[in-house]
Amino acid sequence: MEDIHFGTDGWRAIIGEGFTNDNVVRVVDAAARVFKEDAVAAGRAADAPGTLIVGHDCRRDAHAYAQLAAQVAAAHGFDVKLTQDYCPTPALCWSVAHDEDAVGGIMLTSSHNPAEYLGVKLRMADGGASPKEFTDRVEAQLPDQPTQARGSFREVDLMTAYLAALGNLVDKEAIRAAHLRVVVDPLYGAGRGHLAGLLRDMGVEVCEINNACDPTFDGLHPEPIPPWVDRGLAKVRELGYDAVFINDGDADRISAGDEHGNFVNPHRVITLLVQHMVEDRHENGRVVSTITASAMLDRMCRRLGLELVSTPVGFKWIYGEMEKGGVMIGGEESGGIGLPGHVKERDGLLMALLLAETMAQRGMSLGQLLEDMFAKIGRLEFARRGLTVTDAQMERFRTETVPAYEADSIAGKSVVGVDRRDGVKFLLEDDAWVMMRPSGTEPLVRVYAEAATEQEVEALLDAAAQVVCGE
Repeated sequence: MEDIHFGTDGWRAIIGEGFTNDNVVRVVDAAARVFKEDAVAAGRAADAPGTLIVGHDCRRDAHAYAQLAAQVAAAHGFDVKLTQDYCPTPALCWSVAHDEDAVGGIMLTSSHNPAEYLGVKLRMADGGASPKEFTDRVEAQLPDQPTQARGSFREVDLMTAYLAALGNLVDKEAIRAAHLRVVVDPLYGAGRGHLAGLLRDMGVEVCEINNACDPTFDGLHPEPIPPWVDRGLAKVRELGYDAVFINDGDADRISAGDEHGNFVNPHRVITLLVQHMVEDRHENGRVVSTITASAMLDRMCRRLGLELVSTPVGFKWIYGEMEKGGVMIGGEESGGIGLPGHVKERDGLLMALLLAETMAQRGMSLGQLLEDMFAKIGRLEFARRGLTVTDAQMERFRTETVPAYEADSIAGKSVVGVDRRDGVKFLLEDDAWVMMRPSGTEPLVRVYAEAATEQEVEALLDAAAQVVCGE
């Protein structure tokens, strides 16, 4: 049987190859056992351990796989609720968090991965990502063969209450009065129709693209980064609208584009939203971001007098900080941003609404907001690359480079600090940095860099690639 491992957020595989009925049954069977153990330990009856909610995205056969998952979970005695149709991951998370009897959630999605992939994400009773300790227990309980036990479930509407809650979190009247015009690009994912509908209900003129029912995603990868965002950037230029909002395959990530069709990466989105939360919404608290966060976020937090907490890559680490309390907002370089007051998880739809809110309240287009922000904290450029490596290169990188590689300067910039919590990150002069980090599930090393100019960023990435590949 397939050797199954959970990565930074769930297990994924190619549909019909690693992602098969048998392997879905094995994963859900093991997950249900762990959910049940914890429920019983918390005082629930073994024959009535609570509710599990199952959701799925827009991928091929996703609803059929979700029905199978619901049947397997129900065989363990859970009251299982299955989404009637595709739903964003944050809709599942919110539904779990707001169901008093729910002990967890099972989301069938492969998020930002290509259309041929599907996967399983597990969510805790508060809607947050499952910590490593939980998924380690699931892996330990994976059976060699799939169980034949099945139970009954019921299909429910997960969207109506969730969408209403989103609408109540922003200043609808300010948005309505601003007469905004935006492009919405769900990249054929689970946000399709939903974000556009919310904005239209608030009086926004919306052009939604890439919103057909197409499990091939028309060849696009549902990841809100170039080149997959190019259609949305072109459309906002063509129409002369105020912005484009872009979500990933399960709508828990966001990026954007301004009125000129310039890409607005997630670093700039979260930095802008931190300013909005404090200066416009008058909120406060800790800001949490992963080790790959922009130095612009650090500059903004220092400007506003906020504590910034850095974690390893993966939203589950941000979730751990949210559990401690006092967090205003948490986000990661890949575009997953969340407000724990809403749910302790990423929500790309809510972040788009908050961008619309700050545009409306400040009377600025997205590009104008960014220029105003750059005037206050400066401007930095960012890029990343994925380097496919051999087994020998990966072994050398993990055992030699990460723990021991040293440098006085990289691409002409002096090293002022080193962080080895997750791969190795070199802090450089002038707030620049470069990072090398191995994937936990693929023969891939990701390199990241930030500096004042795109040319400096490319030079840093070239230098990091030489280190990784041993050139």
